[in-house]
Amino acid sequence: MGYINTIRDLEAQTYGIPAFGGNAMLKQAGAVAGLHTAHDLTDAAASGVTGIGNTTGMYNQLFGQKVWSMLNREVNALAMLSKRPYTSSGWRILQSRPFGGSGSKLAVDITGDTTGSGVVGLGGSAPHADQIGGVPENAGLSTAADGLGSMAPTYAQLFMSPKTIAHQFDISELAMEMAQIDDGLGDIRSIIREDMGKAHAEAQNKMLLMPLGVYGEVAALADIERNYTSLNKVITSRAELLAGDNTVLWTDEMNDATNNLAQIYGGERFTGASFLDAEVDFNSSYAASSVRPLTLTLLNAMIRNLRIAGGSPKCILTGYDTIQAIADLLQSQERFMDRKEVIPTHNGVRGIKGAEVGFRVATYYDIPLIPCKDMAITANASDTTAISDLLFLDTDHLWLSVLKPTQYFEDGVSNGNPFGVGRLGNQALYRTIGEVGCSFFRGQGKITNVA
Repeated sequence: MGYINTIRDLEAQTYGIPAFGGNAMLKQAGAVAGLHTAHDLTDAAASGVTGIGNTTGMYNQLFGQKVWSMLNREVNALAMLSKRPYTSSGWRILQSRPFGGSGSKLAVDITGDTTGSGVVGLGGSAPHADQIGGVPENAGLSTAADGLGSMAPTYAQLFMSPKTIAHQFDISELAMEMAQIDDGLGDIRSIIREDMGKAHAEAQNKMLLMPLGVYGEVAALADIERNYTSLNKVITSRAELLAGDNTVLWTDEMNDATNNLAQIYGGERFTGASFLDAEVDFNSSYAASSVRPLTLTLLNAMIRNLRIAGGSPKCILTGYDTIQAIADLLQSQERFMDRKEVIPTHNGVRGIKGAEVGFRVATYYDIPLIPCKDMAITANASDTTAISDLLFLDTDHLWLSVLKPTQYFEDGVSNGNPFGVGRLGNQALYRTIGEVGCSFFRGQGKITNVA
């Protein structure tokens, strides 16, 4: 309506009452039916016969069109993982060097091991210090005495299956119509669509931060593998799994290589330490009262070890409590955390300067500290002072492989097809298909069991 000449016009402009409709205001001569019975009246007064002179009797509550959320639905872990198209179901990883073992540093020895071919240690896991490539002049090819012989690196094959994440909802035809009449919401579909979209993203974020312990409760959570693989399961080690075994953190014993805790990407962590082990600092055990104070030494050691292993931490995911603890540590030593703008990327593509969408966060050694409300606290149940874990992510080698990006589907009465959904209403669905991938486990780190 483009004009307001009368009170009736003002009412129509404000409350959307059509010209042929009734009067939604309580009149001085008596009560006229409104959108609702006035909320603040007693049963007797609600009839409009008594108490009409009261201030409360003149009040007719109307709901505004904006729905305010009082929930924190952040999706920081999901936002920080790089997104890549799902182009293959598996990949190969360099498991061991052609010589010098599979540790972070190339291993040599004075005597060397006896594995490999030719002279002692040639091509072995700890070759002679003088048998790692130095050869005599005019060396003979494939001559073991000259330090030349066939050797090759060892590769492992990993694979992953895409996970389908979906959330469905429906709205009755009557609810859609009444929302435009009773409470002024208008298009209820657009409101629920927005909130369900946020719930869809929040659920994926929760999957990525799922505590490691839930994977040790297979009897109760038989379908946990339908979710994305949690970062806590990707970033773990055989030592940590054994430390939490036998009801310390979970009840299902990790008694063989087929246990859900040990299995990942077609490989297993049970048999022994391997390239699947990430850098994990959980103290010596998860026994009662084993939690230790968070110190800068722990943080510095983790960053140093990751860099020695060849990793390059791009961000640290942790809880608000841990970020506050780090701030307190630095403030007590008259140091201060710097701040840095973090810009999530999609497949390595960034926006141009001045048009970027990002957020500013605290940093430690120039590594952004990303707060996550759903971050797990991994510690014995008796350690009530424990704070959130810290995940050190090298996102060059840790990503969300997307087969189908998030899509929204809806059909029903509003689309002229009630038969498609089999009811007088609309059905809608959010769906994303993907899975977490990792090609360098030792470049990922985790600190747990801290207070």
